This record gives sequence, C-alpha cells and structure tokens, in this order.
Amino acid sequence: MTLPQAVELALAANRSLAAARLARPIADANLAVAGERPNPDLLLEKLRETPHEAATLSLPIETAGKRERRIAAAQADAASGEAEIARAAAATRNQVRRAFFTLLAAQRRAAEEQASLELAERAAGAARARFEAGAAPRLDALQTELAAAQASNDAESARGQLTAARSQLDSLLARPPQATVAALGELAAGAVPEAEAAIAGALARNADLALLDRRIAAQRAKVALARAQQVPNPVVQGAITHGAEPEFEWGWRAGLTVTLPIFTSHRAEVEVEQATLTQLAAEREASAVQVAGAVAAAVAQAAVAQRQAQRFRDEILPHALEVESLAEDSYRAGETGLVALLQVLQSTRDLRLRAVQAGLDFQMALADLEQALGAPLP
Repeated sequence: MTLPQAVELALAANRSLAAARLARPIADANLAVAGERPNPDLLLEKLRETPHEAATLSLPIETAGKRERRIAAAQADAASGEAEIARAAAATRNQVRRAFFTLLAAQRRAAEEQASLELAERAAGAARARFEAGAAPRLDALQTELAAAQASNDAESARGQLTAARSQLDSLLARPPQATVAALGELAAGAVPEAEAAIAGALARNADLALLDRRIAAQRAKVALARAQQVPNPVVQGAITHGAEPEFEWGWRAGLTVTLPIFTSHRAEVEVEQATLTQLAAEREASAVQVAGAVAAAVAQAAVAQRQAQRFRDEILPHALEVESLAEDSYRAGETGLVALLQVLQSTRDLRLRAVQAGLDFQMALADLEQALGAPLP
C-alpha cells in the first residue's frame, strides 16, 4: 500500500483515534445539559393557623442571559473537543508516516542484504571454480565461503527487522500482527517546503495552536458566564390558600424572592476565570514562538537530508554498482585478486545500506517537519 492508503486506513480504524472520537457524544450531552431551564418548586402546606391549607408554586427566572452563556460555553468546549480529535488525528498520521517509511526502509535493507548474499555466493562459486581449475589457492575459496556465510547472517537479520517493522505498521492500522503488508514508495521522494511558507502554514493550521485557540474561546465564554452569575436570579412565587374562615374560604398571595449579594458576590469566580484566560493567551503566544522555531529547524534538517538521499540515489549508487560489476568480472577473468574483490563487495554493501539509511533519515526528517507543522505536509 502507499502512504496515503495507510493514513486513510489508520484514520478510519486506529483504536486510539476511535477512543478520542467518543468525546463527541459527551460534548452533545453537555450541550443539552447547558440548555436546560430551572424547574419550578411546588410547596403543599397543611397548617394549624389560618389559612389551614396552601399550595405555593415558585419559579426561578434566570437573568443576564445565563442560559445562553452556558450554551455558548458548552459549544466552545465541544469545539475544543473537535480540536483534540484533530490533534489526535495529526499524531496518528505522523506515527503512520514513521512506521510506513520504517517498513519501506526495512524492505529495501532486506533486498540489499539479499542482493549482497547472492553476490557473495557468486563470488564463492567463482573462487571455488578457480581453485578447482588450479588458478587460485584454496584460501580464496574458504574466504569467499566465509563472506557468504556472514552475508547470510546479515540477510536473516534484515528479514527479522522487516518483520518487526511490518508488525508496527499493522498495529497502527488495527490489523493482526504479521498481516501481509508491503510499503510502496521511494525513500528519496518528497518535497521540502520553503521555511517562510512552512512557518506561515504551521501558524495557521497547527493542531496544538488550534486547540489552544478553542480553549481560549471556551475560556472567554466561561468568563462571560461567571460575570452573569453575579446577577441574582429572582424567584417568582404564587400561592392559593384555603380555610381562613370567617375572613375568607379561598385566597391567594404572590411574592418575589431576590438573593442579596452581601456576603457572596461571585467576584472571586470571575477573577479565577479571567486569570485562566490570561494564562491560556500567554501559553498560546509562547507555543506560536516554539512552533515557528521548530518548523524552521525541521525545514533545514530535511533539506540537508534530502540532498544526501538524492546524491546517493543519483550519483553514488550507480557508480558503486558499476564498480561492483567490474570487480566481479575482473576476478572471474583472473585479472585481480580475491582481496580486491572482497574489498569492493564490502564497500558496495556499505554504500547500499548507507543509501537506505540516508533515505530513511530524509523521511524521518519529513516526519519531524510534519510533527512541527502540526498538520499534514503539503
């Protein structure tokens, strides 16, 4: 599968992301709770004095737009929840990118080790043929067989790393471990954006900054709600009375209750919410500076890694493979000795593996850049 296919599967099936999405029903329930209105109270009385019976209905009346402010705060909290999900999705996407290219590098490394094994076996066959023909000492045959045995061990180790890398990607895709999956792509593929454009994009789309923006909006709503709580809610009362003979048989009374903010004015709650808002704004400003610095550093590292990976792909490896082929042909023809052949084989093997590592380093640098951006790479 390709990287976009892997990311799509992970976003749909990753269990951590699915758990984060379960916050949506909670946010909907909190919004419904915020929109509830206060219930009336019904008081039934049987009294010795007159009137002997009374039924009183009390209804609190919310003032200062408390219900609307509660709803606004709940909506802002829900938006923060969506930002949390977006951040979890960005983290999942970055994990998949790293696991995908780790698998791709493991595939390449296994292929290179297998190619080195086949070349070592051909060299051993050539040395054996020359020894049997009396053109080379037995030491040459033994040395090439030893090199082939070491190459076999290296190939087996590479296959083990491939299995581990496949399991890591399978877990992110919510697939059974060791499920058959192959990464399709090029280790040297990918574009590095300009630093200024990357910084501007990060400040506009970074998931962490977006989450802080939502939290700041939610906190502003909480400040407004705390201020509204300073206004008392009046309670309107109406009562029907019975049994006050001889003055009357049925009567009524009405009343209004208002809490006097003498001892508790809710001023401290407003100060707490306002101080929290100030803190969040400072955190957002500091995070923006950190994001810009991290993106600039990641762009520089990715650009260097890209040049190294491309140089291996376009210049170093083609020349190394040519030298390898010439060295093998030269040894078979008896023009060079075994030592020169083994040196060339070891050198080209190291270059092949370094090319794979350079490609992986470039992709990991892109993953670091994507993590610093807090959003998908363009």
